[in-house]
Amino acid sequence: MAPAVSGDVRPVPAQAGLTVYRTAQEALTNARKHAPGEPITLNLGYEPGQVTVTIVNPLPPQAAARPLAATGAGCGLTGLAERAALVGGQLTAGPDGQTWRISLKVPG
Repeated sequence: MAPAVSGDVRPVPAQAGLTVYRTAQEALTNARKHAPGEPITLNLGYEPGQVTVTIVNPLPPQAAARPLAATGAGCGLTGLAERAALVGGQLTAGPDGQTWRISLKVPG
């Protein structure tokens, strides 16, 4: 998986950059736990006044083995939403058709 980057790459405030990094990290971890072996798409966008990151993976088949699904505290997405809000951003996560999508927008 190679991330797709769009827009003019530029420095962003440290907290916004850390929020983008942690969101991508958690989204990749969740995809590995809940949809092992499924392809993952990561898009990083430098837009006017904001930075976006979107991570998408197919939902696994119902009968798919997910040996890591029960690990962790189960607070990852809540923590990401709180982190996004602290920097004036917004996080959405959930099913989108046959995929799982996490989208973050932060000022930057």
